[in-house]
Amino acid sequence: MDLPDSVMITEVGPRDGLQNEPEVVSVDDKVRFIDLLSDCGFPEIEVTAFVSPKWVPQLADAADVLARITRRPGVTYSALVPNLEGWHRAADAGVDKVAVFTAASETFSQRNTNASIAETLTRFEPVIAAAHEAGCPVRGYVSCVVACPYEGPIAPEQVAAVIRSLGTIGVDEIDLGDTIGVAEPSDIESLLDAVGSLSAVEDLVLHLHDTQGRAVDCCTRAMERGVRRFDTSCAGLGGCPYAPGATGNLATEALVARCTELGVTTNIDPTALDAAATAIENSLGRSLPGRNAG
Repeated sequence: MDLPDSVMITEVGPRDGLQNEPEVVSVDDKVRFIDLLSDCGFPEIEVTAFVSPKWVPQLADAADVLARITRRPGVTYSALVPNLEGWHRAADAGVDKVAVFTAASETFSQRNTNASIAETLTRFEPVIAAAHEAGCPVRGYVSCVVACPYEGPIAPEQVAAVIRSLGTIGVDEIDLGDTIGVAEPSDIESLLDAVGSLSAVEDLVLHLHDTQGRAVDCCTRAMERGVRRFDTSCAGLGGCPYAPGATGNLATEALVARCTELGVTTNIDPTALDAAATAIENSLGRSLPGRNAG
């Protein structure tokens, strides 16, 4: 199958990467990390999440971080929001784009959002309306598109049903998350077979964790099937606090290296990416698993 000439990579380290860190990273260090990522060539950086500090204390400083970063022209600075209150806080902080989040697993939805899938969708409707009124695009995350830590394998048809509902309420893009990082390339094939008729494949975003070390191969298969957009995390930073065993996101370095090997352009500067990785490792006081992935 043909590979694309280029792909778009959204850097999610500052949000999905840091949210699981037990020790709070200072605002200064977060801002420095994001500013260094802004030098790398990413079209979008997911900066933070406007969620309850009770549930994700690491991101209690969302407004301060978003207000203090140096915004590079051409880069979209996005944030996760769980509800209308989160949207208002994000909008006041000058967010460029927001993301809402549900799951293909009822159990995971309850654990992650304290609501059923149907309840999350109802909660999103006023968020999407308000964001669109403000001219702000909305991403819809779907977690556990391959497997759930509580329910096991997830049927692709379950994912398709959630995507259909997200389309009905007006999200602008769909982001498919292998939250516990167990996907094999054949799982990506089955997933795209099920959802490809609901959204143009080239518009889908794939968000993989690398627990089993197969995420890059899954990305390659996805590219062969027409996917052009991926989420990654600098140096493999992160994991989901509600997904036991999800040790980390796919390292940005690993996907950039695979794309370079295949002749697929990413527009990411490896030297600048290395500087960002060094900065966040210094902040955390430890090395990160994906640092040498490139």
